Amino acid sequence: MRAFHCLTCAAALLALGGCSTPAPPSVHRAPVYMPLSQAQASDIAIHALGLVGTPYRHGGNTPDSGFDCSGLIGYVYRSRMGTAPPRTVAQLSGWGEPVSGSELRAGDLVLFGTGPVPSHAGIYVGQGRFVHAPSSGGRVRLDLLQARYWARQNASFRRP
Repeated sequence: MRAFHCLTCAAALLALGGCSTPAPPSVHRAPVYMPLSQAQASDIAIHALGLVGTPYRHGGNTPDSGFDCSGLIGYVYRSRMGTAPPRTVAQLSGWGEPVSGSELRAGDLVLFGTGPVPSHAGIYVGQGRFVHAPSSGGRVRLDLLQARYWARQNASFRRP
């Protein structure tokens, strides 16, 4: 009987030891998105509106140095949410969750391009308008989604 008891204890120890074995590293983990509250989304839009007039600068990501489109988005989200979004427009096109144009709310991302991969992005602020850093020599500005130029682009929308 004593041998049986020792064997049972050994089996139990082996089973428990298996629980402490680290899990194999995962190959790819999908990012976890924390949905923004309405107040957070509004705060993002207000902060973006406050940057209208900041000079454009390719690769820029601060009000002092100027912004490019993805630098503007990164600055606003880091400043208001502590979230570091991807740095390029192509990467932003996979950040968050897709939303339809009819579901847009302040703080959502708007992405544009004529090809399969977007080449420009901004932050939706409500009433059909978005804030973006348009081009070299320009300044951060507020535009309408339905303006002739933007209406001809392939627009997509993301909710971080």
